[in-house]
Amino acid sequence: MLVALMAYDKDGALELRKANRDAHVAYLKSSDLVRQAGPFLNADGEMCGSLIILEVTEFHDAEKWAAADPYAHAGLFREMTLMPWNKVIG
Repeated sequence: MLVALMAYDKDGALELRKANRDAHVAYLKSSDLVRQAGPFLNADGEMCGSLIILEVTEFHDAEKWAAADPYAHAGLFREMTLMPWNKVIG
């Protein structure tokens, strides 16, 4: 099952994101669940959120993965949604 994680940073949290980015990227790279990942960008081209596609056996695996993300531990996100996703193209 594919699950899309869509997360939106708290206002003014760019420095918090940058301070935790190395740990977040290491977490992405260490996981066999991540299929695609990258930041959302605002109108100024600054990172302001995340889109991560996870491939999991059960939805709960995506919830556990998201809870362990260094960005989540740092309190970066004002909102985070996990939604089953169906890949059609690509």
